[in-house]
Amino acid sequence: MSEYVLSCCSTADLSKEHFDRRGISYVCAPYYLNGEARKDDLGQSVSMADFYEAMRQGADTKTSQVGLGDYLEYFCALLEQGKDVLHVALSSGLSGTVQAARSAAQMAQEQYPDRKICVVDSLAASSGFGLLMDRLADLRDEGKTLEEVRDWAEANKKRMIHWFFSTDLTYFVRGGRISKTAGAVGGMLNLCPLMNVSHEGKLVVRKKCIGKKKVLAEILARMVESADDRADYSGKCYISNSDCLEDAKALAASVEAAFPKLNGKVEIYDIGTTIGSHTGPGTVALFFWGDERVN
Repeated sequence: MSEYVLSCCSTADLSKEHFDRRGISYVCAPYYLNGEARKDDLGQSVSMADFYEAMRQGADTKTSQVGLGDYLEYFCALLEQGKDVLHVALSSGLSGTVQAARSAAQMAQEQYPDRKICVVDSLAASSGFGLLMDRLADLRDEGKTLEEVRDWAEANKKRMIHWFFSTDLTYFVRGGRISKTAGAVGGMLNLCPLMNVSHEGKLVVRKKCIGKKKVLAEILARMVESADDRADYSGKCYISNSDCLEDAKALAASVEAAFPKLNGKVEIYDIGTTIGSHTGPGTVALFFWGDERVN
């Protein structure tokens, strides 16, 4: 059986230590901070605290997808080592990076015809993308082939459930996900929209909650009603946050109390610079395995 590399984008929002420990390769997405080109390198060059503080102070942030040339260089370096590649990309509902990855994979395959490279659209983002990668690493470590892991990902990726809420609508308005009028009214009412990632991998507002206490209760209720085995859920659960760790910890405590059979403690990660450029500070996201997304 040929050895293969399990690969993804930095937008899976795990820590460098987690990626290294699980043997998952990743390519860093580019972004711009006050016009300066940088890499979404999991907080190695700019700490997440500094990044979000810069946003609070009015810094201009812009994102860009991993380009075809960058993907080609990245893939060829792996294939050159005599390894096949299974690459999982950020949701096509949020970015065009999967198309760039597929084009680069085809070009790399032509340069290394004896090697194999496959690209999967995760339909996922942030640490939900990361939780999917963690499960794929489990399958790889169990001895599953590249094709078996790819097929499992395609069959199960819509069961990776994402729920988000934000206490600051500024950046959702700026990015066009919420209208200026709704943002202004929401600010006055202390509105905390509850969002998820749809079956098409797009971010959708599902409910408008008034106040943090209500949105925390609502996001937990969504997990209770849709997690695998419901209250007996025994899978892993990840939370990511954009510089609002206390909110993330409060949600984690609620999840651990409601689901005593969890596989370990809830793991909390930072929302990285790519996703965070669009959410801004004040966003918390919950991820778990559950009923397949159908809308």
